[in-house]
Amino acid sequence: MGFISWIILGLIVGAIVKAIMPGRVGGGWITSLILGVVGAIVGGWIGDLLFNKGGMSFWNIGSWILAIVGGLVVAGIYGAITGRSKSAA
Repeated sequence: MGFISWIILGLIVGAIVKAIMPGRVGGGWITSLILGVVGAIVGGWIGDLLFNKGGMSFWNIGSWILAIVGGLVVAGIYGAITGRSKSAA
């Protein structure tokens, strides 16, 4: 799956992440979509390293799972970083 496909999948994943973690991802929908794109790309990259599946397709359930897990991880890290910086200030 190409880089553009991971970006498109990431936009969808951003909306899914916002629905799963509504209060933990600050910054609104734009931030969630950006985190979804980053998470999908990271998830695809990690999946490629772990499973050596460079030929994953957009409609493959494995691609979606990797993208959603990557989005949740990136959103969780983002929430932890921004949550700590708000409480420290």
